Amino acid sequence: MSAQQAPAPTPEFALGYRAMMLDGLGRELEITKRVIAAIPDSKSGYRPDPNARTAWELAWHLANTDIQFMNGIADLNFTMQSPSTKPATAAELVGWYDSNFKSAAARIADLTAAQLLTPIDFMGVFNFPAVFYLGFVNNHCIHHRGELATYLRPMGSKVPAIYGGSFDEPMRMPEPATSAA
Repeated sequence: MSAQQAPAPTPEFALGYRAMMLDGLGRELEITKRVIAAIPDSKSGYRPDPNARTAWELAWHLANTDIQFMNGIADLNFTMQSPSTKPATAAELVGWYDSNFKSAAARIADLTAAQLLTPIDFMGVFNFPAVFYLGFVNNHCIHHRGELATYLRPMGSKVPAIYGGSFDEPMRMPEPATSAA
């Protein structure tokens, strides 16, 4: 085997990787919903630079593209079609993202190992087994969520805890257990 040739993923790997990624993506979804929910609707047009997306554009891109990726995996075909109507507020976007993400995740959970290993062309740029695109969803979500989190404080909002405490939501340490003597 050459240094560039990797062994083909097995059905067992595809099923295990899917389980691990869907579990992690479910946790990331909850964190991302908290960041989106922190966008003040009255300041959703905020952008830190003329070349940056507005907070609303960034939040929509994050949520919509994650859903497009998840549905593309479930369909074994990437069309990357946006819905004709968008949510109008941060709260509506959180609800839309939650229900569509969970629906797509359930569809991915129903795929067989053979389906998970089916190569899917992504815009002529990549052609990976379907299950590998779950890593793209994860990275896309975390990347844009971090961007969006940096917008919150300048918009007058609070930054929720993401991977531990934030200034606005400090990490709470559990009280030490006391022993009764």
